Amino acid sequence: MMSIHFSKIIKAGDRNREFNFTRTNRSGNQYNVNVPDERGNRIFFTMQQDGGVWKTSLDILPAWVMSAEEELSKAIEEENKSSVEREGRSK
Repeated sequence: MMSIHFSKIIKAGDRNREFNFTRTNRSGNQYNVNVPDERGNRIFFTMQQDGGVWKTSLDILPAWVMSAEEELSKAIEEENKSSVEREGRSK
């Protein structure tokens, strides 16, 4: 099992939910994401960069996940930017 790269609390639907992101490749253009639903079942999906925009990989996700797509994109962009800055400082 891959370790969680980062987590972010994002308002999705009518409540705040904790989304877990795991980078799936070194280039950082794809992340596996999971989030619990109301019953505690985990929903798994992938976000991929497509023409500079982050998109969910599945069309069959709950509406509250789809409604958070823009916030999920921002979370990934912020994390990628800060990880580049961290790597730059460590050199």
